[in-house]
Parts: sequence; C-alpha cells; structure tokens
Amino acid sequence: MKYYLIVGEASGDLHASHLITSIISRDPEAEFRFFGGDMMTEAAGKRGVRLKHYKELAYMGFIPVLLHLNTILKNMKRCQQDIVSWNPDVVILVDYPGFNLKVAKYLKRHTSIPVYYYISPKIWAWKEHRIKAIKRDIDEMYSILPFEVPFYEQKHGYPIHYVGNPTADEVRQFRASYDGSLDIPHDNGKPVIALLAGSRLQEIKDNLPSMIEATAHLRDKYQMVLAGAPGVSPSYYDSFVKGTHVSIVYGKTYPLLSHAVAALVTSGTATLETCLFGVPQVVCYRMIFPKLVAVLRRLLLKVKYVSLVNLIADAEVVRELVADTFTVDNIRLELEAILPGGPARSRMLQGYEEVSRRLGTSVAPENAAQLIVKALGGRK
Repeated sequence: MKYYLIVGEASGDLHASHLITSIISRDPEAEFRFFGGDMMTEAAGKRGVRLKHYKELAYMGFIPVLLHLNTILKNMKRCQQDIVSWNPDVVILVDYPGFNLKVAKYLKRHTSIPVYYYISPKIWAWKEHRIKAIKRDIDEMYSILPFEVPFYEQKHGYPIHYVGNPTADEVRQFRASYDGSLDIPHDNGKPVIALLAGSRLQEIKDNLPSMIEATAHLRDKYQMVLAGAPGVSPSYYDSFVKGTHVSIVYGKTYPLLSHAVAALVTSGTATLETCLFGVPQVVCYRMIFPKLVAVLRRLLLKVKYVSLVNLIADAEVVRELVADTFTVDNIRLELEAILPGGPARSRMLQGYEEVSRRLGTSVAPENAAQLIVKALGGRK
C-alpha cells in the first residue's frame, strides 16, 4: 500500500520514522512519500521519497508565519497536488495542525483518500474549536496521551485510539540497555541535580539564569549539571554558565536523568521524561509580563496544568512555577522540598507511579501501525 505522511518539526520526524519502520514490518509492499526529515528518509530507505524537508515548513509565531506566508501557501499547494497525483491509500498527518488540518480539509473536499492523524493536535489546551474540522475531515485518530480519550470521546463524541506513548517506549528501551556511564566535566562525586532549561534559545535565556541562582546555595552538597540541547552552541551556554557552579553535558539527557536525584525542568516532553526516570522535579517556565500571562492563562487555556505529568495524572503531582509563580525564591523552596529527605519527595514519586500506570506498556508506533494496516486492509 501507499502511505503519504506530513510532518512539520523534529519531534514529528522522530515519531513518524518509528511509525514507518513498524508499517514496513507489517506491510512488505509499503511505499512512502512524505514531507518530513532525515530520520523518516532513513527509515523509509528505497521505499520512500521525500518531497520537502520539515525545516522548509517550520515557521513558529505570528510574525515569522506572516513574513513567510507566500512560501507556506506554495508548500501547501504543492503538497495537496502531489497527494492527488500520487493517489495514496492513506494520508497520515503527524501533529503540526496549522498546516495539516488545512490539507485534510482539501482532501476531504476533493478526494476520497482517507486521512489518519497520528499524535493529536493539542486542542484540549487551546483552539478547541478545531474539533469541528477534525470530526469532519479526519477518518481515524491515533493518540499518544491517555487523557485525550475522554476529551474526544466523552466530551465531543469522536472515537479515537490510544496507542501508547512514544516517550515511555524510548525511556523503557534506554533503561533496559544503559550501561551506567556518564562523563560529567569536573565531576566531584556529589549527588546530581539536573537542569533541563529547554531547547530553544529564548527558553534557555528566560529560565537558565534563575535555575542557576536558585541552586547556588546547594553547591557544597550537590553538583548541578545542565543538559545541553542539540543545535545550541556551547558559546551560547557559556554566556550563562561560565564562572558558575554548573557543568554541562551534551546529547546525554537520558544518562543525566539516570544519575540525578532531582531536577529543574522547563515545561514540555522533558517533564514526562524526568517523571519516567523517577526523578523528582520542579517545573519552571518564565514568561514576560507574568501577571498578564497569568490572567490570560485562566481565560484562554482549557486545562488546569501545563506539564504533561500533571495532565496525565489529572492532579498536581509536580509543582508548576509558571508566569506569576516563577521566582528564584519559589524555585529554591520547591527544590529543597523534593531533595532526598524533603517533605514532598515521596508523594511525588507515588504520583509518578500513577502516571506510568495510565500510560501503559503499549509500544505506540507498533500499535498504531497494526491498527492502520488493519483499517486499510478492510478497505480493499
């Protein structure tokens, strides 16, 4: 069968590459065309043709999108025309809703090609009105977050498939094969506190200085180690870390979490990874105009929490210091409470067990591939 995939960012490229591998294992005749990245290209091999790299699509924020609107529209038109010309058995969309939902609308209007979605758009947090487009244009939805099932099925009457969580898969695989090695610069043998300050330059600029300041008083008992993000130059980190008590390791987030006794983490997938390694954490996310953001958050966001850990547990397992609650003093106090012997540590670890239980043990790409191939086989 012929599979057309559309991905718009690095995480989607990773998840889609695993899905391609799983599809090939179940469909020996599988062919692929896609808007995606290097990992998808490698996974598909001679079976695949990449039309565009996701880096040519990935414009984030109002101003960049506006400045590149003509390019975005041309890419979308080319994508639509290429799908119609190739006439695949299915189009599989991976997150990236601003682009993908428009493609789905076009296909529903002009073709009979089924459209499946792997990794749901986060409409439960904002832009819930997109449920109308999803119900109209998406034939099957494959979710990687268990709380999305009641959101879609009970609240909106739209059946979906929870297939398991890729991050949980990756952490399980790593922990099963990890040899325990980690080379920390200036390792002093003290327990490790991990700093995960995000992967974007602005995130790092906003969060890392406060993380460094909030941990300075612990330098005699602990060593603070920063997880360097791929694509961020050492010189950029040096502008914050040089002359401080913080060391850096690059490309070793999972080994770092394997050694850490606690962590300061910006919101995102890193909060879930930290949870799955059993490392107590404080979620930190600084924003400009924090009081205004706090008000807008209450008005616009449809969820109580920002971290995946709390969203999955549907409870405050980890403390979130976001916008108006983000201060150095608050970070310091919350961190002390989860260090070994701290009053909040055992409760958080118990909450982590519930998160793991809710995620389950299904291998997401394999489960999704099985359902996709089965659904398409029923169409023949």
